[in-house]
Amino acid sequence: MKILACIDGSSYSESVTEHAAWVSGRLDAAVELLHILPDNPAGGTPADLSGAIGVDASSGLLDTLSEQDEARGQAELKKGREVLNGAEAKLKEAGVADVALLKRRGELVETICEFETGKEVIIIGKRGALADEHVEHISPNLERIARALEHPLLVVPNQFRAPERFLIAFDGGPTSTKALEYIIKNPLLKGIECHVMAVGRESSSIGLALDSAVAELESAGFTVHSSIEDGTPDAAIGAYVE
Repeated sequence: MKILACIDGSSYSESVTEHAAWVSGRLDAAVELLHILPDNPAGGTPADLSGAIGVDASSGLLDTLSEQDEARGQAELKKGREVLNGAEAKLKEAGVADVALLKRRGELVETICEFETGKEVIIIGKRGALADEHVEHISPNLERIARALEHPLLVVPNQFRAPERFLIAFDGGPTSTKALEYIIKNPLLKGIECHVMAVGRESSSIGLALDSAVAELESAGFTVHSSIEDGTPDAAIGAYVE
């Protein structure tokens, strides 16, 4: 069993690594650490200035720009190695014996999808290096990643705290039912206090669906608290979590 942890050197990388160690311990899983370099190195491709500065001058300038691009690329590779080596050391210190280091240059979503095959869980920070300075914004790639992946995605905050309870937002539909089945069959959350809630006006159908979910969880050994909350899903779930 393997998990994929995506790190980029941002303030979230340490949290991703610590969560990866926790998940690895719960699942007895190997960890693959993935560091993705952008397709275009810092600064991107320089504009063609030959017409503005003359043919003779352009050759020397383009050589200089090429050397600068190569130097930036080497600096990115060095930083990537340092990020991966630091994360590997933390995982080994936490008792994770099987760690693999992966470096790729490419587009974030496509690269993560490329490596998700055979992984039990994919772990990523709530924000990345480019979003660190804009802390009010969630990474715009998160929804794209979540929708593209076939396997569970664990999105983590910038500080690690071992989960003591978890919440299932349950509506009786195929997606929440699949989540319920995963939680029951997988050891990741076993022994942790479970809360399961539905959002909407209380009715016999939603009540029966919730009771059935609670019964399945209790049969699997979970301690379960259930609730039906009125309101819109985003507001009701957020209020319940708080």
